[in-house]
Amino acid sequence: MNTVMLGCAEEDLIAAAKLIVSGEVVGFPTETVYGLGANAYDEAAVKKIFAAKGRPADNPLIVHICGLDMISGLAKDIPPLAYKLAERFWPGPLTMILPKSDKVPLVTSGGLDTVGIRFPSHPAARRLIELCGLPIAAPSANLSGSPSPTTSRRVYEDMNGRIPAIIDGGESAVGVESTVISLENGGVRILRPGGITKEMLQEICPVSIDDGVLKELGSGAVARSPGMKYKHYAPKADVKIVKGGLSKYREYVLDHAQSGDFCLLFSEKEAVEGVPFVLCGEDSAAQAHKLFEALRLLDERGAKTVFARCPETGGVGLAVYNRLLRAAGFCVVDLEG
Repeated sequence: MNTVMLGCAEEDLIAAAKLIVSGEVVGFPTETVYGLGANAYDEAAVKKIFAAKGRPADNPLIVHICGLDMISGLAKDIPPLAYKLAERFWPGPLTMILPKSDKVPLVTSGGLDTVGIRFPSHPAARRLIELCGLPIAAPSANLSGSPSPTTSRRVYEDMNGRIPAIIDGGESAVGVESTVISLENGGVRILRPGGITKEMLQEICPVSIDDGVLKELGSGAVARSPGMKYKHYAPKADVKIVKGGLSKYREYVLDHAQSGDFCLLFSEKEAVEGVPFVLCGEDSAAQAHKLFEALRLLDERGAKTVFARCPETGGVGLAVYNRLLRAAGFCVVDLEG
């Protein structure tokens, strides 16, 4: 199929909405990363998402809405805390896991009896959902396992010929996928960290962090959220997270780097003599914004092994570390121990 690039003009969004309503899949922008969207209620359309991505069927999708009135069609037994969190953080990069209604096909929820719901803040995403008149199920718009796309150009690289259209809405502002939470015992559990941080959520209620955020799920474990079970966000290179001070990091890289290897750094000041590098931002917000593009640049430059500096884990830094862990297949070289 020919993949058409669309803009955010009203006529383009109308054309994209017609495709989705007719059962097709469209790449579209959100404030986190680009999504690959289809009618959340249409089992056949949702299956096209999995086919386009090469995504495992037990990896649940997030359903995107454009107003709180859409929740009742998707979920049941909604606790009051969900509405309190929605009032504070929606529209925005927060996904809530709620008991799903019978209208939501099991293919959308990855076979689970729950569904992840999010109200994106990107104006083109919201208008697209409004024009469709239905919720849109959407994972990130990349081939399964590869770095998520934060520009339409990266979506096109992965999805050209696989979907009919992509909406160009500019560069994603946040750069990592939404925070995913479950609501438990009057508080929330973070299943996947993102732009809505633990510290922000703690202003509303008690917060815990699921073991799956920083540890690999065991064999046979059920993924309650996207991004928990499989190796994700990975470039073609082998990624190693190197944990330790700058001097120890440099020493380790000099001892182990070979031709074709790269560093993933937060600043040019961290450069290791003779080893090429890609930058990922000096603070946590910049690192989140740039991480996936940096991983794709490493692929373009033919990196064989990537020695990544270990980020701080406060605030949105936890999301950066979570994504790097999965890109590295949980390979962490701890020089501090």
